Amino acid sequence: MGWLTKILKGSSSSHRISEGRYHDRYENEEVWEEPPSTEDALSDFDQEEIDRAIAFSLVEEDERSALSLVEDDKKSARSSVHEHEEEEVEEEGSVSSLEEDHNDAVSSPEPEQHNRGSNYPSEEDHKGKKVIDEDSHLEEEDEQLAKAIQESLNMNLNSPPRNNHGSLFPRLPSFFPGVYRICAGCNGEIGHGRFLSCMGGVWHPECFRCHACNIPISDYEFSMSDNRPFHKSCYKEHHHPKCDVCKNFIPTNGAGLIEYRAHPFWLQKYCPSHEHDGTPRCCSCERMEPRDTKYLLLDDGRKLCLECLDSSIMDTHECQPLYLEIQDFYEGLNMKIEQQVPLLLVERQALNEAMEGEKHGHHHMPETRGLCLSEEQTISTIIRRPRVGAGRIIDMFTEPYKLVRKCEVTAILILYSLPRLLTGSILAHEMMHAWLRLKGYSNLPPDVEEGICQVLAHMWLDSEIMAGSSGTNAAAASSSSSSSSSSVPVSSKKGKRSQFEKQLGEFFKHQIESDTSAAYGDGFREGNKAVLKYGLRSTLEHIRLTGRFPC
Repeated sequence: MGWLTKILKGSSSSHRISEGRYHDRYENEEVWEEPPSTEDALSDFDQEEIDRAIAFSLVEEDERSALSLVEDDKKSARSSVHEHEEEEVEEEGSVSSLEEDHNDAVSSPEPEQHNRGSNYPSEEDHKGKKVIDEDSHLEEEDEQLAKAIQESLNMNLNSPPRNNHGSLFPRLPSFFPGVYRICAGCNGEIGHGRFLSCMGGVWHPECFRCHACNIPISDYEFSMSDNRPFHKSCYKEHHHPKCDVCKNFIPTNGAGLIEYRAHPFWLQKYCPSHEHDGTPRCCSCERMEPRDTKYLLLDDGRKLCLECLDSSIMDTHECQPLYLEIQDFYEGLNMKIEQQVPLLLVERQALNEAMEGEKHGHHHMPETRGLCLSEEQTISTIIRRPRVGAGRIIDMFTEPYKLVRKCEVTAILILYSLPRLLTGSILAHEMMHAWLRLKGYSNLPPDVEEGICQVLAHMWLDSEIMAGSSGTNAAAASSSSSSSSSSVPVSSKKGKRSQFEKQLGEFFKHQIESDTSAAYGDGFREGNKAVLKYGLRSTLEHIRLTGRFPC
C-alpha cells in the first residue's frame, strides 16, 4: 500500500493591522485625533501622529496664509493710497483758503499769487501730479508691505497658532457629517478613541478577536483561515498539522514547507523520519502506531495493533466456523465446492516453505498471506491459540499435517493472527482458486485467474459489511445479471460490527480496489467491470471458453 507524501506551505500568510485614531465622523481613511492637553501623558504612538500632522498642517497652512496675506495687503494698500491722496488734496485746498483770508486781512497780494493759491490746478496739471505722487507713494507702501509680510511669516514659523483646545494645528472640519464608521465586529458606530483597520473594515480594538480563543488580537500581525482572524499561535495550534505518531507539530523542511506522509485510506499524518526510526506499523491495518501505544509483537516479527487483535483468528480450529460461512457464500452463488479441502492456519515461515514447494499459483509479493496447494506436502499448522504475555507471543502450539492428494487441491493455507474480515477475504480468494482448478479452468493468464479471485473476495467483504451494518442476516448484492440472477447468501455472523471493524472492512476493500500490480490490481478492475456488466455466471463461462474476460 503506497503512502502519500504531501507538502504544504509552512503557515498562513501574515496580515497586518493598521491602527488609527478618530475624533469625528470622517470619510477619509486616515484621520488623526487632536493631541491631548498638556497634563495628559502622550504615548510614543500619539507623539508620532502629532509630529506628522504638524508637519503637513503647517506647510499647507503657511502656503495658504502667505497667498491670502499678500493679496489682501496689496488690495488694502492700494485702497489706502487712494484715500490718503484724496485727503491731502482736500487739506491743501483748505489751507489755501485760510491763507487767502489771512492775506486779505493783512495786505493785498499780487493777482498771480492770489489766483494760484485760491484756485485748484487745471485738469491737465492735476492729473500729472497725481500720477507722479501716486507712483512715489506706492513704492514706499510696497516696501513697508513686504517688510510686514516677512515679519508675519517669521512669526508664523517660529510660533504656530494655537486654537482654544491647545492644539498646534486647527481642528479638522467634518467634511462628511452624514457618514458613520461602523465596526465590522459589533456593527456599532465607532465613537471617540482608537480603531483598527484590517480585513477590509474598521474595528473597535476590543471587537477584533481571535476566532479560536475569543481574545482580542493586539499583535501587529495575525493569521487568517476561512476569512477569520487568529492569533499566530492559535492558528498554528489549530491548523498546523501535527504528527499522529509523536503528537508534535510536523517540522518544515529546508525550503520552509511542511512535508509529511499520509495514508491514502486512514489519512494518518506522520513525520517522514518515522519511516526510518523503527516506529511500528500494524501488519493488518497498516497504520503507524502512536508513541506510548501498546501493540502485540508476533513471533515472526510482525506487529499487530490492539484493535486488529480484538477480532484476530489465531488457530486452525478457531477458523473453521468462518470457513463454513464462506462455503455457504459460494453455495449461494451456485458455486458449491463438493470436495472437502483442508483449511490450515500457519505461521509465516511454514507459508513460505509451502510456497516454495508449490508448482502452481501466482503469489502476491512482497508478502503472501494465503495459498491454495495442489501438491502433497507436510505442513506445520497451529492447533491451539498461542499465549500472549508482556505484549508478545509466549507459546505457539503447532503440529505437522500430512497433505494427501485426492483431487486437484490438497489444502488452503492462511497466515494466522489476522482480523476476521481480512482472514475471510483471503479465504474467499483462495477458495476461488480451488473452485477454478476443480472445475477444469486450467492454464489461465495470471491477470484473469488472480483478477476473478479478487472479485470474489471483494464480493464477500461487501456481504459482510452489509450484514454487519444492518445487524441482521441481510442479503448481499447479487452478482448475477438480470438474465441470469442468483441470490447471495447472508453472513452467519450475527450482531452489529464495531465502528472500527466497519472501517477495517472498507479498508480491505480499498486495498483490493487500489492494488497497483498487473495481476491482482489490473486483473480485479477488469474482472469486476465484466461481472458488473454481464454477471458472474456469464463472465465465468466466457473465461472457460476463451481464457479472457468479456469486453
